[in-house]
Amino acid sequence: MVISNSNLRSARCLLVTGGAGFIGSNFVHYWNQHYPSDRLIVLDALTYAGNRANLVGLDEAQVQLVEGDICDRALVDSLVTGKKIDTVVHFAAESHVDRSILAPDAFVRTNVVGTFTLLEAFRQHWLTQKQPDHFRFHHVSTDEVYGSLNPDDPGFNETTPYAPNSPYSASKAGSDHLVRAYHHTYGLPTLMTNCSNNYGPFHFPEKLIPLMCINILMGKPLPVYGDGQNVRDWLYVKDHCSAIDTVIHRAEPDQPTTSAATTKLKISIWSQPCAA
Repeated sequence: MVISNSNLRSARCLLVTGGAGFIGSNFVHYWNQHYPSDRLIVLDALTYAGNRANLVGLDEAQVQLVEGDICDRALVDSLVTGKKIDTVVHFAAESHVDRSILAPDAFVRTNVVGTFTLLEAFRQHWLTQKQPDHFRFHHVSTDEVYGSLNPDDPGFNETTPYAPNSPYSASKAGSDHLVRAYHHTYGLPTLMTNCSNNYGPFHFPEKLIPLMCINILMGKPLPVYGDGQNVRDWLYVKDHCSAIDTVIHRAEPDQPTTSAATTKLKISIWSQPCAA
């Protein structure tokens, strides 16, 4: 756990995209608690995965929610320049694999075009401000860009080749490449983390852990994909927020980081409590 002292650093002004969603809202709560002097502008489209209620209880003087689309360049420009943003933490994404198979166009638009829009707006602001050293663009990605592992394969790390297997992971891989390119082409101070599956407060009910828990409580069937032998790695969302904090404050630009955990779960175990 990162031990933070806001008195030892200059206050930041963060634009947090997707900050009313599951991981994003946990990050906003975490950051507001650890750095109460920082201002946070939450930009969220408030689609099915975003919820104003996730931000209840925050210091309204320091946290502002703006409903809007990350693909709206005029809106993004107005926020980045008008609010004097020095740090972007980019969570906003279409992230459900099944939805990406049914409607891949939305994933390309949000995950690729949206990331491009944010990068361009932040780059222009960074240039206008004479390229300050403390500016950061942190892109939150997924380990699904690396594909799948066989049971005996070593875990993913920062040197694992990209091998996306769904429109969702392909769109996130595309956004990762844009973030990297903006550092190498323009010198933009970008950061990126590729995390494993998260769980914790505000988890959307269609995701695996809350879905299974709700179905168990309601006596409904438990959906198991394939033969149920797939193993997933799980990361507690507040540990993820702490990792992002560490990266923003300590990592060098363009230093990729894979956030994972040691908690692994085989999908087939969900059927065991109901078999008795």
